Amino acid sequence: MFEAVTSLPHTATESLSSTAFDLLPEPISRLQHEIGERMLRIPTRLNAYGYDPWGFHVDTTRCSTLVTALLYRYWFRVETHDIERVPPGRVLLISNHAGQVALDAAMISLACFLEGDPPRIVRGMGEYWLPTVPWVNIIMVRTGSVVGTRKNCIDLLENDELVIAFPEGIRGMNKLIWERYQLQEFGQGFMRLALETHTPIVPIAVVGSEEQAPGIANLQPLAKLLRMPAFPVTLTWPWLGLLGMVPLPVKYHIYFGEPMQFEGNPGDEDEVIAEKVELVKGRIATMLAEGLARRRSLFW
Repeated sequence: MFEAVTSLPHTATESLSSTAFDLLPEPISRLQHEIGERMLRIPTRLNAYGYDPWGFHVDTTRCSTLVTALLYRYWFRVETHDIERVPPGRVLLISNHAGQVALDAAMISLACFLEGDPPRIVRGMGEYWLPTVPWVNIIMVRTGSVVGTRKNCIDLLENDELVIAFPEGIRGMNKLIWERYQLQEFGQGFMRLALETHTPIVPIAVVGSEEQAPGIANLQPLAKLLRMPAFPVTLTWPWLGLLGMVPLPVKYHIYFGEPMQFEGNPGDEDEVIAEKVELVKGRIATMLAEGLARRRSLFW
């Protein structure tokens, strides 16, 4: 049985973690305390063992969030704009996608957790191949993400969760540097789900992610051999080894748009759904153009 709770109790694990983090440098310790306090305010449903119906685990997320929060605050120095536009209840966050790895998803999730009021956990729709990666399959579920199946997404939305999707998919994430901020073809699945579950869509434009790992090639034969969707080559990877996997310290700007509500039959022909998809894509393209025009520099 799962019980709905509006605040989470302090646990023994949390107490031990707090003691350990008190020994860290003051900015890191302060950030960890902020994470712990905001975690207590997340409305969620937990069973007797501290898990929600989709495998999210509070203590695991509390500990792992510190790493991405440090990236958020001190590496990418994220500025979030108009996050108050995210309404309560079920929401589909739809964003551009880039950067070779899904750090843009992590930064959007951190924005909703650290800047949102109340803080919320963003439910990521992971690629089908991710569960085949050791440890990643466990971490993604324990921190709130699920494999991006239709059933998983519907279940989350019908339980008023905050779900993020990237309709560009791998096409967007692994685009090359000269294709930056050029939105790739959007899939239609998110729109059909929004129509079926009567869920508002909040468009998001991320400025900065498309330069964090400038791609110059994609070795598809090698990707196929490794059973991966892509094998990107960047200005630093694989030339610098593991160091080449570190993203550039670009400055992130995350823009949240006004909610978009659509009506219609989720089973409509592709041509009908495509018209609605283009409205969302067009809104994101406009937000990207405006964000790029405001940007003073790549790094600040």
